[in-house]
Amino acid sequence: MYRNWSKEEKLKLVKEKLKGTKPGLQIAKENNISDGMLSNWTKAYLELGEEGLKNKKKPGNPLCKYSKRKQLTELEKLEYENMKLRVENERLKKGYIVEGDGQIVISKELRDKNLK
Repeated sequence: MYRNWSKEEKLKLVKEKLKGTKPGLQIAKENNISDGMLSNWTKAYLELGEEGLKNKKKPGNPLCKYSKRKQLTELEKLEYENMKLRVENERLKKGYIVEGDGQIVISKELRDKNLK
């Protein structure tokens, strides 16, 4: 099962390992993670400090929180529209053609083959 660990949680476990009161393997087992993961966090902490423990990506689809709700505030409507336009812009940069409300995406190469 995938779990997203916060920087604070990682830091707590790394500091516990660095104290040396318990072996890293025992700390990992108690927290249901692999020893390798704990070692990677420790290495990142030693090289980069707390910045090394920051998550690289935010989990989940950012549009999901807006699309599943019926009532959106005015600010949420604007944020949702802004995100949709950013996604459309990125698709256009990569050579896709977006039709309608953005649900249909066709690559330029595929469209050009169909037109010949």
